[in-house]
Amino acid sequence: MLSRTADNLFWLARYMERAENMARILEAGYRLAAMGTVVGGGHTEWHSTIIAAGCETGFYEKHAEATAEAAIDYLARDPDNPSSILSCIQTARRNGRAVRTALSADMWDAVNGSWLQARAFRDEDFAPDTVRRVLDWVKERSLLFTGCVGSTMMRNDAYWFTRLGTFLERADSTARILDVKYNVLLPTYETIGGGLDYVQWTAVLRAVSAARAYHWIYRREVKPWLVAELLILKPEMPRSLAACFIEITRTLELLSAAYGRQGEADRLAGQIHANLRFTRIDDIFQMGLHEFLTQFIDSNVRLGHEVSKQYLT
Repeated sequence: MLSRTADNLFWLARYMERAENMARILEAGYRLAAMGTVVGGGHTEWHSTIIAAGCETGFYEKHAEATAEAAIDYLARDPDNPSSILSCIQTARRNGRAVRTALSADMWDAVNGSWLQARAFRDEDFAPDTVRRVLDWVKERSLLFTGCVGSTMMRNDAYWFTRLGTFLERADSTARILDVKYNVLLPTYETIGGGLDYVQWTAVLRAVSAARAYHWIYRREVKPWLVAELLILKPEMPRSLAACFIEITRTLELLSAAYGRQGEADRLAGQIHANLRFTRIDDIFQMGLHEFLTQFIDSNVRLGHEVSKQYLT
């Protein structure tokens, strides 16, 4: 396969996944902000959402304050933000169009249909009290695309590059959503494990559709360290970092066998996977959850660059 084709498939999957993940990050921010909690140090839930989305620099070049309206507009539809939901869908469609013949008809319909429907949104659809409908729509369209990939693509290198893009992006997103909670500090009169802390962690679980899985696995009230364990270390949770790296390492092995080469991407993916397999949640909290997530996000970004150098350029 031409590296240009592989690159387009890889980024098509990443941008469709990123659109969904941005919707989930916005949903986490929305739920936390809906609690009406203003936290200390001049930080708000929407400021935390902007940080977790990795859009702090671009956002504050355009906006003085992280209000709900400004944050939603920038993360959901601002054309100057390459990671906004609508920008991601547009870029995914452009990547898909470049490799139209490598896609199944259902995949193309999912991508192109999402782009056509997204163009029909009106200003009032992005108001704070109505944007939830847009976020739900984004998640549905992304799940439709993922379903089409799994159900209609041949199991060859085109499929593996598409899956690789999906799981690299998903791992990045799960770490960032967990970090939204870290940045939302508790008011001074609240304690860790208190009522507000419980509601905030529950909001994180719901943003990644993991509330039911949590109660099924742990069968007890929500605890911060158990939420983190579920979303970082539990391989049975499909959005966890561990589950993503099972898929990433397996896919890289298939590509390595098909192309007859291994490189830094394989080594780095194996290192991250081993760290997730053998680290305990107590070790993560002792190190600091935010520090662990920051280190993970940096490693995941580096892995994306190594994959590009090894296969896509």
